Amino acid sequence: MQKDPVCGMVVEEKKAAATSEYNGTTYYFCAQSCKERFDQSPEQYIKQATQPTIPTAQKAETRSTVPAGKGRAKRVVFPVTGMSCASCVAKIEKGLSQMEGVADAKVNFATEKAAITFDPDQVGVGDFIRTVKDLGYGARVERVTVPVRGMSCASCVEKVQKALSSVPGVVRAAVNFATEKATVEYIPGQVTVKDLAKAVHEAGYEILEVTEGIDAVEQERTAREAELRQLRRKFVIGLCLVVPVFLLGHLHMIGLSHLFALSAQANYLIQFLLQTPVQFWIGWQFYRGAWAAARHKTSDMNTLIAVGTSAAYLYSVIATFFPQVFVAEGLAAKVYFDTAGAIICLILLGRLLEARAKGQTSEAIKRLIGLQPKRAIVIRGGREMEIAVEDVQIGDVIIVRPGERIPVDGTIVEGHSAVDESMVTGESIPVEKGMGDTVIGATINKTGSFKFTATKVGKETMLAQIIRMVEEAQGSKPPIARMADIIASYFVPVVIGAAIVTFVIWALFGPEPALTYAVLNFVAVMIIACPCALGLATPTSIMVGTGKGAEHGVLIRGGEALEQAHKLNAVVLDKTGTITKGEPSVTDIVEADGVTATEILRLAASAERGSEHPLGEAILQRAKAEGLHLEDSTDFNAIPGHGIEAAIGGRRILMGNIKLMKERTIPLEGMEGKARALSRAGKTPMFVAVDGKPAGIIAVADTLKGDSKAVLDALHQMGLEVIMLTGDNKRTADAIAKQIGVDRVLAEVLPEVKANEVKRLQAEGKRVGMVGDGINDAPALAQADVGIAIGTGTDVAMESADITLISGDLKGVVTAIALSKATIRNIKQNLFWAFAYNTILIPVAAGVLFPFFGILLSPIFAAAAMGLSSITVVSNALRLRRFRPPAVTAGS
Repeated sequence: MQKDPVCGMVVEEKKAAATSEYNGTTYYFCAQSCKERFDQSPEQYIKQATQPTIPTAQKAETRSTVPAGKGRAKRVVFPVTGMSCASCVAKIEKGLSQMEGVADAKVNFATEKAAITFDPDQVGVGDFIRTVKDLGYGARVERVTVPVRGMSCASCVEKVQKALSSVPGVVRAAVNFATEKATVEYIPGQVTVKDLAKAVHEAGYEILEVTEGIDAVEQERTAREAELRQLRRKFVIGLCLVVPVFLLGHLHMIGLSHLFALSAQANYLIQFLLQTPVQFWIGWQFYRGAWAAARHKTSDMNTLIAVGTSAAYLYSVIATFFPQVFVAEGLAAKVYFDTAGAIICLILLGRLLEARAKGQTSEAIKRLIGLQPKRAIVIRGGREMEIAVEDVQIGDVIIVRPGERIPVDGTIVEGHSAVDESMVTGESIPVEKGMGDTVIGATINKTGSFKFTATKVGKETMLAQIIRMVEEAQGSKPPIARMADIIASYFVPVVIGAAIVTFVIWALFGPEPALTYAVLNFVAVMIIACPCALGLATPTSIMVGTGKGAEHGVLIRGGEALEQAHKLNAVVLDKTGTITKGEPSVTDIVEADGVTATEILRLAASAERGSEHPLGEAILQRAKAEGLHLEDSTDFNAIPGHGIEAAIGGRRILMGNIKLMKERTIPLEGMEGKARALSRAGKTPMFVAVDGKPAGIIAVADTLKGDSKAVLDALHQMGLEVIMLTGDNKRTADAIAKQIGVDRVLAEVLPEVKANEVKRLQAEGKRVGMVGDGINDAPALAQADVGIAIGTGTDVAMESADITLISGDLKGVVTAIALSKATIRNIKQNLFWAFAYNTILIPVAAGVLFPFFGILLSPIFAAAAMGLSSITVVSNALRLRRFRPPAVTAGS
């Protein structure tokens, strides 16, 4: 009896559903699904199978259970995928039960669900999902991205994230201040969008509800435009009210006092009447935001603005209606209505410019969405009809004429053309397409007409997937952003504390009028602090960077991958399909006396027409490419492990290895040396004999992609060590390595241990990027610091990767690393300016320069500086739109 290493079920060898050989050991499985999971990552399951079982008594001691009756216990139910038998249930229950804080875990095989009672202070839903996945199974979660309205600074992000994460059934929540969106992973059936909206509303913000039947992107754009119009309207009206206030407050300074014979009291009263609507209508959004924050015992940017401007406004109201308060202290009653009004208008202007700039950072998504055709011409019931692209169904036959965009993904069934795929792959040269070739929705048909069958529609098309990946990447946060988030969460309370200290010091120790100085400096500190710049520093750069990547055919899964890519110092390239084309082709034809290369190829291809061997396919492809006329063969015979024989036009053709030639006593006449030279170059030589005499040699090899050498040169120039990984023999691997100049060769590596080779390189202290395209590359892609999948490869490889190169072009590796370096450099610049701004100007606003130079910062200039800091950060991020991939040429 044997034990299934995946689920732990006891299996009788003779009745095993499947088996696998690994490192000389045979493993037996209860079901085919267990075998498939084992083959993808054998080391993981072997390690799990050899781990000692914890006795029940000991398990009870080591696990922290939830005390009864404390009211802290929570229960969650979530779907589990990949279970094939009852033993899978026991394995998952055991893994979940051993987690800290879990009181009870039950898995139901029939419903495929896990029910867990746990202490939320010690463990969360996300931990359960990770544990189930580590055990080799899946946990079905859904993801939704919703627009959030009302956020004004980085501290708002933290509050919305906490509110969403607190909803039972939410696995993970990430909020992006620049896009004003929240991405939430949740357990289906446990959470609805209404639950999320309720949690966000209770935190003082709103989720934009998408009306059914209306395009979500269009609805969001409409909401943004309405917000911009309202900001613009309020700013213009506010400016019209504040300018007279400013003039009235500075009549003597600008020489207009002789035109207006107003008493001080009348002047102040007019200013009050003009400023009050500015304070409480134009600036109402700041009060609303500050009140929402106060209800949750927190503070944010709105708190700073509301308290700061209210201080100046109330001081002025007292001076207007109760001047005796100041006269009693021997002070002149002065008003600062102009200061409060100017601050509100300048901050509105800053938000208006910031909103416009933030809209430009998402241009990449808008361009991608704009590529989608609106209509398609389909053949139904034997006649052509034009329908909305949303109504196209899988299996529909669609007609595409020259100059039209292809509506959806599919396969050509009639006709041929050249298709411009540059908007998806980044490649400018049109691709020739014919019968059986796949076409991508949103690409442009350049020349001929063709018909194709729809294979992917709606959210399954490549364009929809690209848009989804770019949106998710733009909503993600790299590790570098965490520091800014942590600082931003403490920022506002620290600033309020600094402003209070400033007020007290100036009130107690400042020169006369001390109270006036104290109020003005208090307002300046409150207003100049800018958590907005901190909050925008990272997401704006991520948005522009990932958008530029998509434009150049490089899909970056998230901010973490973008950050990690710039740290790489070693790149591992899988040989087959990555460095090479992944399919054999004819490289050399060696002629014998009296037989031309064309004749050798024609005869060999004619003989191979009855063969299904990949080397024979390579010879046939070369003959077709040269337009050779092939004859039908008779008496075809495949000789396993040796070659083939056939009759062509009355002549006997024998083709195969040297062993076959010697067995048939074919005199090679000195051709053995040429065959050995071809073998040393990593090629497979096949001898061709006609009627018992040598005719020549055809050499076949998996040839290099056209740009492989140039890409490796570019990677070397970037300071990266290039390592080639292959399952081929060392001789073939060394031959390829010599052609392109890799630094290190890892040959004869079995598919299942590729991930271990990556792990070994990481143990040497290297930051490893792995580039691959096959199913057997998936574990290595997941193990690497950054996994880069060739887009022409398998879906499994792309799902395991952090970065996908849509076109399959290796130049995308250089583009991805260069873009990562440019984006992280941009983020660091933004963070530097955001930190420098706040670090330098808050003390200046508090008055530290006054004792030495007599300089004080007016609250009006503080408001202008605060708005300028956010605009500077966003503008700097927009410079990334000028990014161009490094030129990769043969001489690079």
